[in-house]
Amino acid sequence: MGNRDRILTVAREALAESAGTSLTVIAKRAGVGIGTLYRHFPARESLILELYRHDIQHVIDLAPQLLSSHPPLTALRRWFDEVAHYGRLKYGVAEVIHAATDGGLDDEYYAPFVGSIAALLNAGAAEGVLKPDVDPEDVLLQLSVLWRIDPARGDGEERAARILRLIVDGLRVPEAD
Repeated sequence: MGNRDRILTVAREALAESAGTSLTVIAKRAGVGIGTLYRHFPARESLILELYRHDIQHVIDLAPQLLSSHPPLTALRRWFDEVAHYGRLKYGVAEVIHAATDGGLDDEYYAPFVGSIAALLNAGAAEGVLKPDVDPEDVLLQLSVLWRIDPARGDGEERAARILRLIVDGLRVPEAD
């Protein structure tokens, strides 16, 4: 693993623990000098944005992979779990991402992310397990609560799981009585 990849791996873990982690701490944990970190990422924002790009693309790419290997409801749940995992990183750095993407308006990943949600919803609707005609942007708004869960709080993962169950329950076609 090269220095750049090692820095990104360490930064992802460190920022998930505490959004205030300094670049000096990240460099030390990655086993590189601060100059090496700055050569790859000249500002804290550039490091955060690179993590965002990498992680959001991973989540986008995961949707079709899950749909090809799982029933739609399982694929949706697993994809939501990955979104929750991503939300832990985004918790402390959301304002940087929001500012860099003009509040999401200039975010090149917005449409593909919504497209992933749509693909999952459409597959579930076609199978009859999810409600048809659900707006994927409405689901994104529901998911956005995940980036408000403080990972330092002891029950963050459990809380995210409860919220995701509520969202999935709201998307499911009611069982026939």
